[in-house]
Amino acid sequence: MQTPLLSIVFFLLASLLGALGQFLYKSGAERANEGVASYLFNPRLLGGVLCYIAVMVLFVAAFKRGGALSVLYPIYATTFIWAAVIAYFAYDTAIKPIHVAGMLLLIGGMFLMGR
Repeated sequence: MQTPLLSIVFFLLASLLGALGQFLYKSGAERANEGVASYLFNPRLLGGVLCYIAVMVLFVAAFKRGGALSVLYPIYATTFIWAAVIAYFAYDTAIKPIHVAGMLLLIGGMFLMGR
C-alpha cells in the first residue's frame, strides 16, 4: 500500500507541533511557581497541551487516509530536528556539526524505513 502524501504532511506537521509543545512545556515550567494555579492557568503549559491534542488529531487524520505505520511513524522522529531548531531560536542553543550529522542520520533512517 502506498502512503498518501497528505498523511506524510500530517505527520510532519504533528512533529512540528510536538516539538512546539515540548518548548511550551519547558518555558511554561520555567514561569510556574510552587502554586497549583501557576500550572493550571499557565498559558504556555495550556498551549503545550493544545499542541499535543493537535498531534493526536493529526495522527488519526493521517491514519484514516491510509499509509503504513512503518512509514509514517519514523517521520515523527523529525520532532528532534524541530526541537533543536526551536531551541536555537528560543534559547540560543548551538547546533553543532555532530548534531547536524545526527539529523542527517535521522532523515536517512526515515527514508530507509519508508522503503
